[in-house]
Amino acid sequence: MGRMNSANLTREETAARSAAVTARSIRVELDLTGAPEHDRSGFPTISTVEFDSEVDETWLDFIGESVDRLVVNGEEREVRWDGARIALEGLTAHNTVRVEAVGAYSRSGEGLHRFHDPADGETYLYTQYEPADARRVMACFEQPDMKAAYAFDVTAPAGWHVLSNQRPSAVHKGIGIVRVEFEPTLPISSYITAVAAGPYARIDAEWTRGDQRVDLAVLCRASLAEHLEADEVIEVTRQGLDFFSEAFAYPYPWGKYDQIFVPEYNLGAMENPGLVTFTESYITRGAATDAQRGSRANTILHEMAHMWFGDLVTMKWWDDLWLKESFADYMGTHASAAATRFTDAWARFANSRKTWAYRQDQLATTHPIVADIPDLEAAKLNFDGITYAKGAAVLKQLVAFVGEDAFFEGARRYFVAHAFGNTTLSDLLDTLEEVSGHDMREWSRAWLQTSGVAALHLETDAEGRRVLVQDGGDAGPRPQRLRVGLYDRAESGLALRERLEFGIRDERTEVEIPDADLTLLNDDDLTYAKARLDERSLDTVEDALTALADDLPRGLVWSALWNMTRDGELPVARYLRIVRSHARREPNVGLLTAVLANAAYAVQHYTPHAERPGERTAWVDATWDGLQAADAGSDAQLAWARAFATASAYDDSRAERLAAILDGDAPQGLPMDADLRWLMLTSLATTGHADAARIAEENRTDDTAAGRTAAVRALASRPDGQVRADAWASAWNDRTLSNDHLDATIAGFRAGGRRDLTEFFDAEYFVRIRDAWAQRSIEIAKRLVVGLFPATETTALVDEWLAANQDAPSALRRLVIEQRDDLARDIRVRAAQPA
Repeated sequence: MGRMNSANLTREETAARSAAVTARSIRVELDLTGAPEHDRSGFPTISTVEFDSEVDETWLDFIGESVDRLVVNGEEREVRWDGARIALEGLTAHNTVRVEAVGAYSRSGEGLHRFHDPADGETYLYTQYEPADARRVMACFEQPDMKAAYAFDVTAPAGWHVLSNQRPSAVHKGIGIVRVEFEPTLPISSYITAVAAGPYARIDAEWTRGDQRVDLAVLCRASLAEHLEADEVIEVTRQGLDFFSEAFAYPYPWGKYDQIFVPEYNLGAMENPGLVTFTESYITRGAATDAQRGSRANTILHEMAHMWFGDLVTMKWWDDLWLKESFADYMGTHASAAATRFTDAWARFANSRKTWAYRQDQLATTHPIVADIPDLEAAKLNFDGITYAKGAAVLKQLVAFVGEDAFFEGARRYFVAHAFGNTTLSDLLDTLEEVSGHDMREWSRAWLQTSGVAALHLETDAEGRRVLVQDGGDAGPRPQRLRVGLYDRAESGLALRERLEFGIRDERTEVEIPDADLTLLNDDDLTYAKARLDERSLDTVEDALTALADDLPRGLVWSALWNMTRDGELPVARYLRIVRSHARREPNVGLLTAVLANAAYAVQHYTPHAERPGERTAWVDATWDGLQAADAGSDAQLAWARAFATASAYDDSRAERLAAILDGDAPQGLPMDADLRWLMLTSLATTGHADAARIAEENRTDDTAAGRTAAVRALASRPDGQVRADAWASAWNDRTLSNDHLDATIAGFRAGGRRDLTEFFDAEYFVRIRDAWAQRSIEIAKRLVVGLFPATETTALVDEWLAANQDAPSALRRLVIEQRDDLARDIRVRAAQPA
């Protein structure tokens, strides 16, 4: 189903509705007994909504197959439904509305997603709503500031686990079916209600603190149960509940704590209170690096922080999305470092998470952390690097500004004052001013209500004075606290001499900073800015980067090098030389993984065309050498193996070695699990060294959901013009593709950077995207618009489309503009390279 205009709710109309209508309770009855039948497209859903109203007409939101019956205050009414809104008329002060409808099972991860597991034939269901897809399952008031108590009543096949936000209040077993009635929730927004059902594997545990006891459960598909590291998930969960209960001084309010890993998931995770959903990507079918486990722990803690920031206290409208996401991103990293074994969390944040923020904040579509979100389509696109990672980095600066004690005391008072309510930026600022004594309005104007990232560098003026310069662009200088680390060469490596701390407000600040072999601006990563390395520091790190003993400063140096490269200030060849020299000696696998990904991106995007074949070969050689040098069975060995396989899709000079590994001649200790095998086989297929028969053979060995998805990608990756044309047509036209299979098809079409096989479709892309945006769900349309954007040699085609489509939906234009910006940066950086 496409998106009708009435589905795109606006800030103004939802504000008017919540001002006149007060939701009280919603009872939702779902009949999921037909879910295992592949040909059954929909499910019966009955919503009984109780609300008060000061107006005689309003609407309920619902998107599905049909609305069959409408009863308002006991009276049958004519159904007036435009595909998105059910009109309600003749309302009184107190109302009860019953809607009988049929919802549609989803294949795009929006609403009630249905998945048939090829491994065992079982069917699994789960919901995903944010920001506005609860209306695909029930008739409701689809906006965050209309909280209500939700009671779910779900009928499903016997033998299934049936879950929702709350515990069951009654279970009725019938012949071949089970009906589960759940206790009403405390007041929550529609987008964090949740249902999951299926023969999931389940592990139970509990957490206790004083008199409080919380039941814990971890679930996944039965066919993945052997790979589920439930013990570690439960350990991190307990550590997080201990940490947040102490830090927030507000008991966990949602009763139970279920965490379920689900297939074909569009996000990393979702903070549904009492039933948190996670992508199955966090379950590896073989080896996983400690960095992968650290990322999973961070996400577990991120979602747990939402139980307070977002679920207990919720933003009024999506303008203040940052009120939950920035805090959760900060708290996930903070709690990882403070409460779990993943003490390197801030180093990984500095090197990886902030890279996402820096990229997003330099696009033409950048926006303040507190964004202007006029409607739901804009909200959908605002789950970005600014709202998450920049927001978290700015909160770290806030902690440096007001102090950690004041920050957490402010959080405690905020929860008490606004529990089960909705807030705006002003509510938070009021609380922080009260506890810190600082003028938070000035800080907010500088950090939350402006856009862009500053660059920091040191200058020496004509009189020999050191000047710290912050180039904030249009945003101007910001008040900030930061540290500068001075490091000297020593027998033991690069030794810290001292860290100096400064408070700066102006564009230029005279500072007392002595010379050092390495002068590291923003040491300890207290602020949000791109720190530049001076020439002496560059020479030092080129020679001795991995002589820095601590993860965080080393991660900051890697980040500085990458930012200078993508800004065209550091030659790509020099950056790649530093990577080839030092990556093999990088001891932190999280940093190593990020560096390998950045280097691969630099080779494919920033290296001039004439030099790219040589750099591709050099990079394949570097990854092979790294794989050979890594300790057997180490995380580094796995990281290098993945990098070698990925690089081999662009250069086949070591295809025989890659094929030999796949055929059994793997380096000692390297775990050849199914996912690594598919990565290697796909690279061989991309360069013409594996055919459809070989792919089918591998798929027979791994006939699982992941295996079938990988086969789709490998088949579409073959270097044949007709294969790529078929992938192109399938991506645009095959409505049966799930979200994961669409991703795989697009990845195959783009595989190996083979522009000679795909450039014929450049013009057609710009003809298709408006229709796709109008006709497909936003998740699917976004994949098409972003994934199939052509890597042309100039911006002429995209500029022509933008000029001719000024009236296109703003969310579509935003995506196209962002892809144009990335393309323009590629062209600009390539042109900046020295001859």
